[in-house]
Amino acid sequence: MKDANTVVLPRLALTEVSVEDPWGEDHGTAPDPATDTLRWRVAAWLVPALVMGALCLVRAGEPARSRGEVAIWSMAGSPLMRWWVEVLGTSGLALRALAMLATTAAAALVGGLAARLFAPRVGLLAGVIFALLPTSTRYAQEAQPYALTVFAAVLATFFLVLAIDRPKFGRFAVYGAAVLVLGLCHGLALLLLAGHGWAVFAFRRGVAGRWLVVAFLGALPAAAAPVLLGEQPGAQIARGSDPSLAVLAATPRELFGVTALGVVLLGLALFSLPLRRSAAIYTAWAAVPPLVLLLVAQATPVWLPQFLLFTLPAWATLSAVALARARARWCVAALVAIALLGVPVQVARWEPQGPSAGHEQAREDR
Repeated sequence: MKDANTVVLPRLALTEVSVEDPWGEDHGTAPDPATDTLRWRVAAWLVPALVMGALCLVRAGEPARSRGEVAIWSMAGSPLMRWWVEVLGTSGLALRALAMLATTAAAALVGGLAARLFAPRVGLLAGVIFALLPTSTRYAQEAQPYALTVFAAVLATFFLVLAIDRPKFGRFAVYGAAVLVLGLCHGLALLLLAGHGWAVFAFRRGVAGRWLVVAFLGALPAAAAPVLLGEQPGAQIARGSDPSLAVLAATPRELFGVTALGVVLLGLALFSLPLRRSAAIYTAWAAVPPLVLLLVAQATPVWLPQFLLFTLPAWATLSAVALARARARWCVAALVAIALLGVPVQVARWEPQGPSAGHEQAREDR
């Protein structure tokens, strides 16, 4: 009797889906040795900043439009603003310069952070998507704290990533300083810490104690500021509204500038649902603060889409993670579509008495 033929099976390579990446999220975003060069990493920082800076300059010297910006302009003669006015003047461009610089720096950081956590291609897409959003340009051209808040949120997340990767005292100290700036820019933006905390406890429990101490110390000045300044508790919160179904349905339009654009970005983000740390940080950043704000709004009228502007970088990056899996021509087509969807909003914003002017003013008067 002859032995049965021996079947030799080839040695199987390690599966592409590891324990840390059970959904294969690295597929299409892993660094390519042919393209993952210094110039592409620089491009992930530089190109979004150039796009954002160019968009900021379009009609940046127009008169103030929103109620909040008019209030800021009325402070031009106050001691707080006098040094700024003496250096740059009182023109619209001068008073908006700080917000424009903050948003431009935020776009660069969005690209740089995504390039670090994913790949340069993802960083480039994330930064450009953020720059093309109509709300990014709008609040970059308004002398209000929202642009600084977005920048501080990206900066805090950037230093959080550095701190949990290499838990050094200096890195946590810089993270705490960024949290302090975030809270002073807008108190409700400290909801970002809920997302940061989820990411820390889920993936880096060993540094959770240090994170809690630093986050508490960084947020403390913002919590104490109303008391020190003699403001009534909840004065800022009263500007919001109850989260009715109509208000919640309007949130994508108010947050992203166009309802269709919000639906597209939210849909793309669904394809980046994470079980891996890099994407999980962004998911926590994008989703946890709105959920916490919604819970708080059940007890007090605090819901306002502007309070969630600091989540825009996360939504842009999650969209970029999904989009980066497509071919280059589809990525370009998607960016063009995002830009075209935002054009009508950008044009209407500067109309003397555009159809949305009354609605905009009424919403801000609440």
